[in-house]
Amino acid sequence: MCGMPSGESKQASVHEPEPVRPTEEDRVAAAGSELIGGPLGRRALTGTSWWTPVRIIALVAIGMFALGLVQKAPCYNGAWFFGASSQYTHACYSDIPHLYQGRGFADGLVPYFDKIPGDMQYLEYPVLTGVFMEVAAWLTPGSGSIQDQAQWYWMANAGMLMVCAAVIAVCVTRTHTRRPWDALLVALAPAFALTATINWDLLAVALTAAAMLMWARGRSLAFGVLLGLATAAKLYPMLLLGPLLVLCWRAGRWREYGRALGGAVVAWAVVNVPVMLFAFDGWSKFYTFSQERGVDFGSFWLIMAQNSSDPLSTDTVNTLATLLMLLCCAGIAALALTAPRRPRFAQLAFLVVAAFILTNKVYSPQYVLWLVPLAALARPKWRDFLVWQACEVAYFLGIWMYLAYTTSGDAHKGLPTDGYHWAIGLHLLGTLYLCAMVVRDILMPERDPVRRSGEDDPSGGVLDGTEDVFVLGPAARPARHATHFEGPQIEWGTTGATGGSL
Repeated sequence: MCGMPSGESKQASVHEPEPVRPTEEDRVAAAGSELIGGPLGRRALTGTSWWTPVRIIALVAIGMFALGLVQKAPCYNGAWFFGASSQYTHACYSDIPHLYQGRGFADGLVPYFDKIPGDMQYLEYPVLTGVFMEVAAWLTPGSGSIQDQAQWYWMANAGMLMVCAAVIAVCVTRTHTRRPWDALLVALAPAFALTATINWDLLAVALTAAAMLMWARGRSLAFGVLLGLATAAKLYPMLLLGPLLVLCWRAGRWREYGRALGGAVVAWAVVNVPVMLFAFDGWSKFYTFSQERGVDFGSFWLIMAQNSSDPLSTDTVNTLATLLMLLCCAGIAALALTAPRRPRFAQLAFLVVAAFILTNKVYSPQYVLWLVPLAALARPKWRDFLVWQACEVAYFLGIWMYLAYTTSGDAHKGLPTDGYHWAIGLHLLGTLYLCAMVVRDILMPERDPVRRSGEDDPSGGVLDGTEDVFVLGPAARPARHATHFEGPQIEWGTTGATGGSL
């Protein structure tokens, strides 16, 4: 029997901020909601049943992940094993089944310790990813044909990666507590579903999403530990320490940054040092391979190389790419220290990872997974997100059609080189477009979908609502407001800012 709510619960409900509903502030989200009956009504009872936002979004993410598995079915049933180009014409390629035998897992070789027959003497992945791959090999039956084993190996990895996808959805949902439905951007992202099982990147993405959640909850040490583990699985998560340094510098939060940095270093060392001490050659293969690898798919460097009679050497490209990345980092730091209001952590995290992707000498299609959760937190606007996703899906199809063209011999089935260059250009322009939108939000906070609702930095943890102690240039002046902006003008950076909590 249901009783009347107590006075205490009534008071709590009065002071608790209402969740933001994207269908009330985003026209694309409102239009899309018509497929499931239209926007949520104002009198709808949310959070009063089992169907909470986090559970709904997790189930949607798992459903989309399952659709991605179905998309790989033509390859699972034969294209990975028979015919050089059919896995490309069906756009269902995955590294996972190929590396089961190619990296010695089928033969029971221990990653980093045992040499692999062939040109690649050791596994060229970071240690935690190698552990993930080895666990999947333990779950793979050793009987049957090599095709049967490779199929089992892919399914074992797919099951583990599905858990990572669910973790990502849950963490993004809970990072911005007033905006849980923004995580539907992650769950429904088509490029996310298409690329989730190409490689093992979801492990690092899940650990990074969990680290972002810990920072949002003010747990700087846990953030550092998870980020260190993420960096032990893939190199890109360490980039987040850069923008966090600048934000903590501006806010004077050195102690919290020190905890985060210390936790990251210790966690990374716990995973890497044992392998480094006893199998240094195998451990270092990831780093030497990254350095020696030439210009490869998806980068503007490839367009330059394929249109030049005298392409740049690998060493020259490494140097120029590093300089470009450092220049981008300097620009992001300058933006963070001179913006009218201290940028949100998710905004700078997105920008620095996007800068790495744009300047790197290779862009594998699964790298889009690095950006999807950060994009949902940095710019939760359906129109801009879908524009970017459309460009990424076009690139996803473009690279496989290009590989089909290069592997089909005289038949030339697929996309020629010039067409592939257009696909690369779409990927670059789509990413740059989303970066431009994030930069605009930083310079004009009233344009920011998160801050328009009166919040400061819900993913910022100790930075949320904290006063600035070090600013440069225009940051010392009041924030500029968007032209013809209608709505409350919010004063940022005060201890008592709306939505801020220390």
